[in-house]
Amino acid sequence: MSPRPRRKEQLNLPEEIKETAWQQIAESGAASLSLRAIARALNITAPAIYNYYLDRDALVTALIVDAYNSLAEAQEAGRGTSLAKNLPEQLSALGLAYRQWAIAHPQRYQLIFGTPIPNYHAPDDVTLPAAQRSLMPLIETLQALWIAGQLRVERLAPCGPGLESGLKAWSQGAGGIHPEVLYLALVIWSRVHGLVMLEIGNHIPPMLNPAEIFEREINFLLVQYL
Repeated sequence: MSPRPRRKEQLNLPEEIKETAWQQIAESGAASLSLRAIARALNITAPAIYNYYLDRDALVTALIVDAYNSLAEAQEAGRGTSLAKNLPEQLSALGLAYRQWAIAHPQRYQLIFGTPIPNYHAPDDVTLPAAQRSLMPLIETLQALWIAGQLRVERLAPCGPGLESGLKAWSQGAGGIHPEVLYLALVIWSRVHGLVMLEIGNHIPPMLNPAEIFEREINFLLVQYL
């Protein structure tokens, strides 16, 4: 039996398509995403999906943007709850909010940071603004710490000329954020990301509490760089 078309007022098709896609990703992985399977699940015709997403890649791109924006909102909210506190506490709150979001949304986290989907190439002009937004709360907090004289950039290893040039170019594109702030944002993100990926992939020894490991690493970062 073929799917029966549904009236537009019966559902918000773009959002229901994306929600069904997330369910598919949770069950079978992003590489198995199928517009026809989504249409069957929603009991609609396949052409109804093409009215909103021209192909699978267009849908994947929309999911990536949504995931980055969701992470950004979680980071902004985490920082917002600590704005009345001192800057080190803001930095700690950002780290904890990052893990909480990733654990609550593992499919979204894996889509933007996990194994690339074969034959899919994200359009930078669409996905990069959302990706940059998700990193800005960390960058802004580190910049505020540097301005306040609380960021110990002198503890960093010497910077080679190639990396220094690249960081300066990034700084100019980021509105004059200090190059070492950008470097530290990348390094700190890589460390919390690594622990989150180990936890999501169930690679942490079972006798250890991932939350306690993460909190200890956040505290260690504060000792290292503040």
